[in-house]
Amino acid sequence: MENRQDVSAAEGIKASSRLGTKFFRPTGIFSGLSGKLLLLTVVFVMFAEVLIFVPSVANMRLRWLQNRLSTAAAAAIVIDGLQPVELPRSLQRETLMATGTRAIILRKDGTSRLLAAAEMPSSVDDQYDLADVSMLASIRDALDTILFGGDRIIRVFGPVGDGTTGVEVVLKDTNLRDALLLYSRNVFLMSLLLSFVTATLIFFAINRIMIRPIRRLTDSMQAYSDDPEDPSRVLVPDRGRDELSVAGRHLASMQVQLQKTLKQQKNLAALGLAVSKINHDMRNILASAQLMSDRLVDVDDPMVKRFAPKLLRTIDRAVGYTTEVLSYGQASESAPRRRRVHLRDLTEEVRDILAIDPDTGIEFIEQVSPDLEVDADSEQLFRVIHNLCRNALQALMTYRETEPDSTLRITVSARRIGSVVSITVDDTGPGMPQKARENLFTAFRGSARSGGTGLGLAIARELVLAHGGTIALVEKPAAGTQFRIEIPDRPVSLDDYRSRTILER
Repeated sequence: MENRQDVSAAEGIKASSRLGTKFFRPTGIFSGLSGKLLLLTVVFVMFAEVLIFVPSVANMRLRWLQNRLSTAAAAAIVIDGLQPVELPRSLQRETLMATGTRAIILRKDGTSRLLAAAEMPSSVDDQYDLADVSMLASIRDALDTILFGGDRIIRVFGPVGDGTTGVEVVLKDTNLRDALLLYSRNVFLMSLLLSFVTATLIFFAINRIMIRPIRRLTDSMQAYSDDPEDPSRVLVPDRGRDELSVAGRHLASMQVQLQKTLKQQKNLAALGLAVSKINHDMRNILASAQLMSDRLVDVDDPMVKRFAPKLLRTIDRAVGYTTEVLSYGQASESAPRRRRVHLRDLTEEVRDILAIDPDTGIEFIEQVSPDLEVDADSEQLFRVIHNLCRNALQALMTYRETEPDSTLRITVSARRIGSVVSITVDDTGPGMPQKARENLFTAFRGSARSGGTGLGLAIARELVLAHGGTIALVEKPAAGTQFRIEIPDRPVSLDDYRSRTILER
């Protein structure tokens, strides 16, 4: 069952990665990042040009009116110099035509004098004082002229130079509106050209700096998703320091890690199939051994009577392990059945199960008080301590071959600190290799010896965490390996406390 789940998990990774390839190919000019960037650049530049255009067209209008007023002022000074001779009507019309006005009035010494006029209108639509114009008013008047002007009579007046003399003109705003529309058209065309040139330059720059690397990443994802197990599909990242280069290196690392995961899934599937076959036959063998070992109880031999119960418990554990051997890493790991357990009894049973040969010179020391109790599942805690001690024994056996004169010792100690029981398993072996430290408590990667699976530490950690405790490798100044397990007591519920108090009374 489990090996099928592993295979389906590996296939699921491949299938999900293949499904993702449908979303990497944009269609249309503006569907990809390049087209969107080009369009947004044009829009933003045009928006910026609009913000620039509004005050610029207002300034253009003021300059146009100022030029008309300056031309009329020059003509007014000449006409005023001809006093008391009155300018002929024909010359007045030519002057008005040259200045583009309908009337020219000179303000001097507090009086106003009409110098030239032709077809004077009965009223004017708007009047403007160029000596006192705010920016907002200028913008408002410019937009008003562009939108609604063209056939209105306006009156414009302002000073001549720095003196007190002023000039006033009356004119039609048709030419002014035409000039503003021409200016607006030229600004729009220049803005459009500028936006496209800017967008094109930005497009090619961003396309080279960003779009190409991003497209390279997406192409690598597509190629990798087609065959995640092919090492040649792994992205070769750039050596740059920018964000996309960093993303490329992370993607390559993730692809390599995913390949290792897929390979591990295959190995787990094969291992699950092999273990399930072995487990089936092993259960039958252990069942037969259990039936035969039951008869040992009737044998009247002190040695047999002493070891028969331990043998029976060991076989019972083996039968239980074969039943749950495939449950590692699954949610089916049984919850701890916690009760008060004498820890010394567990450590003695671990010592008997290890059956250390005295000729090896390996000592097994128990520093556990006989009355120390731990709130735990006795079977699960036995597995934890047994796994750690067995690993220590295997390390010492290997170390004994290379260092025969070394002190070989396994020490199991424990003490209670408040509501927490701290258990330490210490050995005087060669210590934990660096590779095993980096993958500590990781199945199939955290083994400290060649050919090991690392399942012992992984299972121990899972069982300790199920008790709400912790397990950690402790750094020690001397050689060897030391693990510390901390198991907290279960919190007493308020109902249990009240029931216990009532019974004590």
